[in-house]
Amino acid sequence: MSFVLITGGVRCGKSAFAEQLAAMQSDSVLYAAFGVVTDEEMKSRIDAHKERRPKHWGVWEDTDSLIIPNNIFSGYHVVLVDCLSTWLANRCMQIPESEYKQPFHKECIREEVREWLKCIKQSNQHIIAVSSEVGLGGVAMSPLGRLFQDLLGEVNQLAAEQADEVYAVLSGIPLRLKG
Repeated sequence: MSFVLITGGVRCGKSAFAEQLAAMQSDSVLYAAFGVVTDEEMKSRIDAHKERRPKHWGVWEDTDSLIIPNNIFSGYHVVLVDCLSTWLANRCMQIPESEYKQPFHKECIREEVREWLKCIKQSNQHIIAVSSEVGLGGVAMSPLGRLFQDLLGEVNQLAAEQADEVYAVLSGIPLRLKG
């Protein structure tokens, strides 16, 4: 079992690098995808990911749940989670604007991430997780953007702490940060 976290900016090559790592590990890969078609541009992005990955890989698509049911992932050697930031965006979009500052929502998300990380430690699979890095830019202008940035920073730190290896991808070049 191993856990690899790959982070970097939007469209920097994180997913392609993660797919290469997964393919090097095994032919038995489950691709966990969280993208939601909200418009034509998002549909194109999701389609590009689908076309790029091998057809024999398994796919699990969910918008809300980070924890993949055991009966789905247990038959695979590698689980590629793409990506934590999309999962988190989906979760943040469900929170009513009047409740952004309520600690309950943040704690529920943190707890789900902690539970997911426990599941990873107990699994026999190689886990590769992708996440965007939003900590290099300015502070978001909207309350939802700030909630997302703050939580994603925490999610990425929790994942990086548990990961055996961590990579940052910049301009298509992976840089090993840990492991």
